[in-house]
Amino acid sequence: MESSFTTVLAFSLAGSVLSVSAAGIYLLLPEKVREKSVDYLIGFAIGMLLGAGFLHLLPEALEQARDSTQGLMGTALVAILVFFILEKGLIWRHHHHHGGHDHDANVEGPAGTLILIGDSVHNFLDGILIAAAFLADSSLGVVTALAVIAHEVPQELGDFAILLHSGYSRKKAFIVNLLSSAAMVAGATLAWFGLGQLTDLIPYLLAFTAASFIYVAVSDLMPALNRKVGLRETVVQVLLIGSGLGLNMLIHID
Repeated sequence: MESSFTTVLAFSLAGSVLSVSAAGIYLLLPEKVREKSVDYLIGFAIGMLLGAGFLHLLPEALEQARDSTQGLMGTALVAILVFFILEKGLIWRHHHHHGGHDHDANVEGPAGTLILIGDSVHNFLDGILIAAAFLADSSLGVVTALAVIAHEVPQELGDFAILLHSGYSRKKAFIVNLLSSAAMVAGATLAWFGLGQLTDLIPYLLAFTAASFIYVAVSDLMPALNRKVGLRETVVQVLLIGSGLGLNMLIHID
């Protein structure tokens, strides 16, 4: 089924607004509730990301570029390496600023600015990926948008925490995060009109998107759940990951 620009715009706007709004509402909950439920959000996000990557994005990329299987797998591998290098850079920057410096007031302000810049770039890329998925197939676009929303909520929670720690009020943190999330709409718009003329690139973007989802799930989110090793916690985590995978399986691509 063909997609329209209105559909892409609606899903990218929903992805940006819903993730920030959900995170904002979440911050209003009592601290004990937030601490107990954050793992639930992460577990569901893992299932959504892995399901979107393995069940939809990679198969669709392979189907669209049957003669370029090696190239697609190479793209996925390069994407994983790129994200590893980027993450290393962020970790290095964190230690560079915080290691050996006791004047937190000099660090907190720039940290808030940096997180807004990084989040804007991330949202812009998410918009491009959503548009690329919709250009390939409308159902694939829906799956990708849902996966983006699922993993954006825990990320926005982290961003809010950094902004609040940097001296932003809750209201200001919500407003600037909402403005930053508008970059997703800009990315989707640019990709829709640009990629429409470059359809040969879509399978590679799908492979890149799948790799990014898989990397985030395995490298960033799963280690957070591994801190709790109790039987009850593990069962709940598995069920939540399974629910994310199950939702992906219910969304069929014709």
